[in-house]
Amino acid sequence: MSQILFTHSYFYRFDPKQWNTAQPYPPYGTLCAAALMRECGYEVALFDTGLCHSEQELRPSLEKEKPKYLVLYDDGFNYLTKMCLTRMREAAFEMIRMGKESGCFVIVNSSDSTDHYHEYLQKGADAVILGEGEITLRDLINRLEANPNGSDPTVLLQTIPGIACRAIDQPSTFITTPKRPVLTDLDVIPDPAWDLVDIEAYRNIWMSRHGYFMLNLATTRGCPYKCNWCAKPIYGNRYNTRSPERVVAEINMLMQRYQVNHFWMADDIFGLKPAWVQKFRDIVKTNALAFRYKIQSRVDLLLKEDTIDALAESGLYQVWVGAESGSQKILDAMDKGTTVEEIAKATHLLKHKGIEVCFFLQYGYLGETRSDIDATLQMVRELEPHDIGISVSYPLPGTKFYEKVRTVLGAKQNWEVSDDLAMMYPATYSPDFYRRLHRLTHKRFRLQQGINAWQMLLKGKKSDWLKALKTLYYAPAALLDTWRLNLLDKPNANSPGI
Repeated sequence: MSQILFTHSYFYRFDPKQWNTAQPYPPYGTLCAAALMRECGYEVALFDTGLCHSEQELRPSLEKEKPKYLVLYDDGFNYLTKMCLTRMREAAFEMIRMGKESGCFVIVNSSDSTDHYHEYLQKGADAVILGEGEITLRDLINRLEANPNGSDPTVLLQTIPGIACRAIDQPSTFITTPKRPVLTDLDVIPDPAWDLVDIEAYRNIWMSRHGYFMLNLATTRGCPYKCNWCAKPIYGNRYNTRSPERVVAEINMLMQRYQVNHFWMADDIFGLKPAWVQKFRDIVKTNALAFRYKIQSRVDLLLKEDTIDALAESGLYQVWVGAESGSQKILDAMDKGTTVEEIAKATHLLKHKGIEVCFFLQYGYLGETRSDIDATLQMVRELEPHDIGISVSYPLPGTKFYEKVRTVLGAKQNWEVSDDLAMMYPATYSPDFYRRLHRLTHKRFRLQQGINAWQMLLKGKKSDWLKALKTLYYAPAALLDTWRLNLLDKPNANSPGI
C-alpha cells in the first residue's frame, strides 16, 4: 500500500535554551499517529527532526522513501509546540515545499497549523488536520486511497470532518469542515511506533549530560480546567485517559526493550480521574516494576485524598505545578482555580514524601503590580522549590486572555524560540523590566540554594559544594539586578491592565 513518511517541525537545535538543557524527547504524538496508520496496513517511515541540524536533512528521506504522503504531524504532548515558535513554523513551511517538490500529498497537524491553517495552505499543504489528528488522518488517507480514478481530491476533502483545505474551484480560498469529536477511548490507539526512532541518539545525549536516560509517554489527553491564558488547540478542554493497565504495559515494554527506568509523563494534568493513580500504583506493585517518573499537576488535585501517597509509592520523584504567582489577585484574574495556601500545603506535603517540587511561574499578566511580583518572589523564597521555570504571559489564539489583549497586540505575535520571552502586548512594565525580573528571580533562587548548601555544610552534613561556592557570584549579581530592576520600575500608562 501507499508509503507514508511522517515528520514534525520541532528541532531542538533551533531552540538554544532547550538544546542546552540536553533533555530531548522523541515525538510521542507523531509516533502514535504512525502506529495507527501502520496498524491500518500502510507502510510508514519517520524523519525525526528532533536532533537534526537543518530542514534540508529531510531531502534524502524523501528521495529514499519516495512517499505518496508526507505527513507533518507535531507532537501534541510536547508543551513547547503550543508556543507556536516562528523558527519551527519556518521549518514546517520549508518541509512542505520540499514535499510538494517531491510530488507528495502534504498533510499537516500541529497547534500552530490548527490556529493558522490558512498560512500552511498558502505554503502548499494540501490539507491541515484541525485538533486531535489520528482518526482524521486515518479517514483522510483511507478516503484518498479509495478515490476512484484519482479524481480531484478537493471535492473529497470537503466531506471529511476536522480539516482545513482549499475551496472547490477557488484555490485561493480556504474552508474548514465540521469539527470532529475528540477521542474518548484512548486505548483504541496502538502503542507508539518506538521502533521508528533512533533511541540510542537520544540516550547518548541524556547519558553524557545527566548520567541517566529518560523517555516520555502520555497517559491522558486534554485538560478540563479553565486557566484563561492556556490554549488547548489539539486535545481540547476535555479530559480522557488511557487505562492504567495499558500505561503500565507500555512502561514495562520500554524498560525491557530500551533499559530505561526514568519517565516523563507528558500529560497536561496527570492522574485527574478518580482512583486512577491508586490503580496505577497497584498495577505497578503487582508487576514488581521499579522506575522513577516526573509529572505535571495542580496543587488542588494533589491535595485530594491519598493522591500524594499513591504517587510516591508508584515511583514519582518530581512534580511540576503551575504555581504561576504568589498573588491571589493574579491567580483569580487568571481563572486558575487554586490558592496560594494550596500551593504552600501541597509543596510541604510533597517534600515530606521526598518528592521534588518545581514551580512554573508567570510574570506580566494583566493588572500585575510590583506588590504582586514581590509576593511571587516571597513565595519562591519561603517554599524553596527544587527548580523553577519562568515565563511571561503569552497571548495564544483561542484563549480568553488573547481576546483581552488582541486589540493592543504588536506586530510580533509569536516567540522566535522558547527563550524569547518578548512581551507581545503592553503589560504593566516594559519588556526590559520583565527580562531583568526573569534574571533576578533565577539569581535569587540560586542564591537561596547556595545559602542552604552552606548551612548544611556548616552543620557537618553532606551537601553540594558547587552550589555553595556559587553564592560568591549570585549574591552580588542579585544585588546588582535588584538595583537595575528598580531603575526600570516605571508603570506603562498604555497597559490595558492599568
